[in-house]
Amino acid sequence: MRLAKQQRADKECVLPVNFSVKTYNHENGTPVVVLGGEVDVYTAPQMKEQLSSLIQSGAQRIIVDLSGVNYFDSTALGTLIGSLHRIREREGNILIVGASPRVRRVFEITGLDNVFEMYESIDQVANL
Repeated sequence: MRLAKQQRADKECVLPVNFSVKTYNHENGTPVVVLGGEVDVYTAPQMKEQLSSLIQSGAQRIIVDLSGVNYFDSTALGTLIGSLHRIREREGNILIVGASPRVRRVFEITGLDNVFEMYESIDQVANL
């Protein structure tokens, strides 16, 4: 189990972190970033690192699988938006798959469901 430090005015606390990130290439060659747990101010930098690395290596399309995510905050959204801007400068795109109704609602409330291409499963984007 990983731990994250949280600073408070009076002391520093160490909290367990429920987060995972892994990357693999789909059978069609598209990189897939699979996130799990809570994507927030403490864990979004790891997501950003994965996405930035793929963009810098020349990926034109990245699939972000949110099927294992149970919490997605504004920092995570900002990180995704920044990555989307960088990949679109290279004529690429980020596709979101597997968002739970709770996570999808965050995209809908912010209007980002109209900015990102969102799909229910990775099978829907495999042949795009």
